[in-house]
Amino acid sequence: MMFAWRSLPFVKAIESEFAGYSRGTLRRDVLAGLTVGAVALPLALAFGVASGADAAAGVVTAIIAGVVIALFGGAAFQISGPTGAMSAILIGLSARYGLAGVWAASLMAGVFLLLLGLFRFGRYIAFIPTPVITGFTSGIALIIAIGQIDEVLGVPAPHAEGALGALWAFIAHPPAPDVRALALALIVAASMILLPKLTKAVPGSLVGIALATLVSAAAGWDVKSIGSIPSTILLDSRLSFGSIPWANMGDLLLPAISIAALAAIESLLCASVGATMTGQPIDSNQELIGQGIGNIIIPFFGGVPATAAIARTSVGIKSGGQTRVVSLVHAVVLLLSALVLGQVIGKIPVAALGGVLMVTAWRMNEWEALRFFAKARIKHALIGVIVTMLATVALDLTQAILIGISISALIYLRQSARSLEVSVEPVDPERLRARGVKLGAKSDQIAVMYLTGPIFFGSVTMMMDALRQSHSQGVMILSMRGVPLIDVMGVQALERVVHEQRAHGGDVFLSGVQPNVHEMLGRTGLLKELGENHLFWSADLAIAAACGQYQTA
Repeated sequence: MMFAWRSLPFVKAIESEFAGYSRGTLRRDVLAGLTVGAVALPLALAFGVASGADAAAGVVTAIIAGVVIALFGGAAFQISGPTGAMSAILIGLSARYGLAGVWAASLMAGVFLLLLGLFRFGRYIAFIPTPVITGFTSGIALIIAIGQIDEVLGVPAPHAEGALGALWAFIAHPPAPDVRALALALIVAASMILLPKLTKAVPGSLVGIALATLVSAAAGWDVKSIGSIPSTILLDSRLSFGSIPWANMGDLLLPAISIAALAAIESLLCASVGATMTGQPIDSNQELIGQGIGNIIIPFFGGVPATAAIARTSVGIKSGGQTRVVSLVHAVVLLLSALVLGQVIGKIPVAALGGVLMVTAWRMNEWEALRFFAKARIKHALIGVIVTMLATVALDLTQAILIGISISALIYLRQSARSLEVSVEPVDPERLRARGVKLGAKSDQIAVMYLTGPIFFGSVTMMMDALRQSHSQGVMILSMRGVPLIDVMGVQALERVVHEQRAHGGDVFLSGVQPNVHEMLGRTGLLKELGENHLFWSADLAIAAACGQYQTA
């Protein structure tokens, strides 16, 4: 039994990760964990509030995720917790169904993630095009920024449906800002922007929040604050089996799918970035299993859905972290902060957290990718980004991803269809004689068509038009060495070509057929109809066979 357990890939990966673990490695992991904890604390507080819960829920989420997901995840360097992208989904869900709805959706999302990992769907996340990822990341950044306008300005949140409705409400009826709240948010934003230019030893967000809290307390400003932080990770307000809203589970299905989709995408993208930075391998399916287990457990402690966080993961890597001990240490730091500094944390102004989220939203945008698409004038990529971004802001995240993928797929199909090239070349007797091919009298009735590109439903019309324009009434040799794949419509199109040629007394030979294409032609019966003696590796052999007198010198 012990042998069977140790033979599991996950157990082997853990053993490999800690092989040769030393005091030096432990010291580096602990120092990296302390650094990540300092970075994660203000983000956990901010994302907890931004998710429609409270700061305590954000801290609990970071602690549980930092332990559970780290233990069961597939990437040694990964740090998970509440994120800005996830809060953009949760704020609307919380407004509609309350925290009970958020917890129930998180539970279902955890189950979906677990199933995705168990059924090994991790590799398919990589099929989502970069413009789609960039677009919904930018859309989420907009949702976060719009959602913090009221906190930064110190005004009541508008009664509007969705991010666009809230933005329009602020534009149509500009509120008079509370100068105190705005000043506190600006202090934090300035610290996050300016401090890294001087030193990266201390997180700008942590310094900014500390300064804003000190200014607010010293000036005696009566501004909205976080409130008391419970000295426990088992919050009074949490999910229990008896409080699951079974009547609303059908309505929560799509939000749960959105949460699972975002958690899968963000976690595996983060793992991919971390793998590039460290050179360490990742197990995508095990990472999904870890994310699933974590998100199943977190609601029962009162937390919000978690996912891997690129910012915290990169900090851990750059700080010299080697193993998942970094995540465990970061969780301990957050736990001690909540237990020891709970009263101090409760006095942090909410406007200060708004400043953190505003800067975070700006940094979330993949500006480098956007500049690349614009500079290279890649129109289809820019279209995918814009459409996905607008759909993310206006619609559900799952719908936005599906729309973005659909747009990208249509653009790809159009480009693939246009990539098929058909060139016609007459037989060159002198060249063929030099290569040992003796031609018959009918060699002038043979035309060689060179096909390059995929033959599928999007390109068959172009192929048929090009072949018919050749006006070849004799033997047509289709050189298909440059054809990587063919679908059913492509086979049917070739079948029509064969029938039309033979109806006029001509014939069709194929050359250079690739294995994948050969298999498809065999499965559909076209090879049998054409005849194996009409299939050759090179166009020269096909020409000689068409003439009926192939000889070598």
